[in-house]
Amino acid sequence: MSEPLAPAQIQSAEKTLAAGTWAITAGAVLFSVLTVTPLVERVTPDDWEWTAPILPLVVDAAVVIVVRLDATVARLGGSSGRWPAVLRWMTGLMTLLLNIGDSALKGDLVGVAVHSVAPLLLIVTAEAGLAYRRAIGRAVERIERSRAAEQTERERRERESREHERLERERAEQSAREHAERLERARAEREAAERSAEREHTARLERERLDREAEMRREQREYEERVRREDQQRADALRREQQEQAERSRRERQALEPVSAASGASGEQVAVNTVAGTVNGAVNGATPFTKMPEHEARSYVRSFREGQRSVRQLAEDTGWSVGWVSARLQEVREQQAADAGEPVEAVV
Repeated sequence: MSEPLAPAQIQSAEKTLAAGTWAITAGAVLFSVLTVTPLVERVTPDDWEWTAPILPLVVDAAVVIVVRLDATVARLGGSSGRWPAVLRWMTGLMTLLLNIGDSALKGDLVGVAVHSVAPLLLIVTAEAGLAYRRAIGRAVERIERSRAAEQTERERRERESREHERLERERAEQSAREHAERLERARAEREAAERSAEREHTARLERERLDREAEMRREQREYEERVRREDQQRADALRREQQEQAERSRRERQALEPVSAASGASGEQVAVNTVAGTVNGAVNGATPFTKMPEHEARSYVRSFREGQRSVRQLAEDTGWSVGWVSARLQEVREQQAADAGEPVEAVV
């Protein structure tokens, strides 16, 4: 398919057609005036011979009008109807008959042929020019429609391209927003998990501390209960032993002679006093024991690792109270934690 002509090429073709048409028209008019005037002079009265050129000029003016208006109407893409065609053919035939009339009257066939060239050329040029202009008009209209369609298609593609770019931009922005939201959610979930883990860790440490304290209190209660039971058992044993000894002494006194009754009673009183003192000493915890000096007790407490001996055992070993031993153990833990840079848990 050949490429459409540019507007400059079409305009150049129209100028060439117009120039050629007007050149042929001008030549045909001039030739017609020169040819027809002698013929009109011979058939015109002598006093009116000067009007002979008017007839060819009138006919040629009609030809000029037809050519000019047909060109304009064809350029506009319209049709002038039947009467312009009648005028065009009538003026053409009149020009032809006037030009060959003189030669035809003389019987000069060569002259008829020669003088018919210009009128026939003018008629055919007018018809061909009209056809050319109509064809050019249709072609120009077709080209304009094609260009309008191309322009419409180009605008449609541009709109689609802009719409596609807009959608891509919106999708990119939506994707960026969703990514930012995902990151924010992940950060919030991570922080929540860290806070939850921290709370659980704190709660676990607190539970462990409470459990240790409860265990220490339970051990202390068990130890105190055990000590009370042991003291009670020793006291019961001493009372039973005292009762048995008193019973033996009574039986011995009954078995003695009356002479030794006084000395036996005195001995029994001494024994009873001795046994009572022993019992009272056992009940009151007056067991012979030496309490360590403070610096030796501190060194003794520090010499054991945590959990190796209980607080109660250390208190029994050193002779100091359970509270004092617990305070020394706490000091040891604080010193170890300060050296290691860790938090210290209180010990009850």
